[in-house]
Order: sequence, then C-alpha cells, then structure tokens
Amino acid sequence: VEPEIMAQIDPADIAQKATTLAFFQCEKPVLAAVNGLAIGGAFTLALAAADQIYLSEHAWVRLPFASLGIAAELGSTFFLPRLLGLHKAKELLYYPDKIEAPALVELGLANAVLPHAELLEHTREQALRLIPPRGAGLSIRAMKRAMHLPLVASLSEALDLENEALGKLFRSQDFAEGITARVEKRAPQFSGC
Repeated sequence: VEPEIMAQIDPADIAQKATTLAFFQCEKPVLAAVNGLAIGGAFTLALAAADQIYLSEHAWVRLPFASLGIAAELGSTFFLPRLLGLHKAKELLYYPDKIEAPALVELGLANAVLPHAELLEHTREQALRLIPPRGAGLSIRAMKRAMHLPLVASLSEALDLENEALGKLFRSQDFAEGITARVEKRAPQFSGC
C-alpha cells in the first residue's frame, strides 16, 4: 500500500468514523441498490451513506454484531434509534435475525422492494430525477445539508462510542468465541468476559 494511502488509515477507527462522516456530509444525493444479502457493515454503510435504499426481492439483511460478541458500527447505533425508535432498534441489534426485504421497507429502513431484474434500472432512474436537467440539484443538496448538518456532532459522538466499544470488545473472550463459533458453524457460548 502506498505511504500516502497508509497515512490516511487510522487503525483505531474500527467503527469507520471517517468514512461514515464523509458519506453523511456529502451534499450530493446517494442512492443504494441492494441486490442480495447485506450482513453487518454491508447494510449499515447503506444506512449511513444513502439517501434512498432500494432492494431486490431477493435482498435480506442481518445485523450479526451480538452473535459475534461485538458492537455495531458505521453509526448504526445513531441511525437505527432515530429511524425505528429505541426499542425496535435494540431488538434488531440484540437479536441478529434475518430481515427480509419487505420487512425492511415496513420498518422504514428502505424505500422499495423491486423485482430483481428491475432494481438497478429503477435506482438509476430515481437518481436521474435528482440531478439536472430533470431534478433541482441545488435544491436537493440544500435540503440534504439542512437535514444532515445539525446531526453531525451527535453522529461523531456516537461513532467515538462505537470505536471505544469495538476496541474493548475485539480483545474480549466473547469476541473470540463468536468468531470461533461462526467458523465451526455452531451457536456461540458467551461467558461475559
């Protein structure tokens, strides 16, 4: 890896604070098309980065953090309670069950479920509606900035807390057990250590 790229990498930023904040503060609209399974960061990145999330009929999500003995990342501890309410957010994070595409839309975590073959074209069409000449790009960017900017400090604090938690949990026996259980394809037996 080139030295100038290595200089940009912070090994303590396990929760991906820099990446999450960069996406969240991007004033241009970002749309996500999820066409299959999205486990952990594959979905929490979409929550942090995308203004709209479209799903294939075959898409599903799992937030496996608790089953691995680690904390959530990419600002999901910030976004999920705001999108779902505190108790539903805790349910999704504490119980790492599979969440099908229609349920994600019902929860308000995605915008629409589409036939698999139509997903990318639909997402592309929606993106074109947000930029000139069809969309009022300046207006879209101004509204996004007005919605996001007041939340940046709170999101930054949540990411710091996620990094702190992940730094501790990655050194725990429970994390080692979570990874071992996943490799051995069995249910983990956590000790709380």
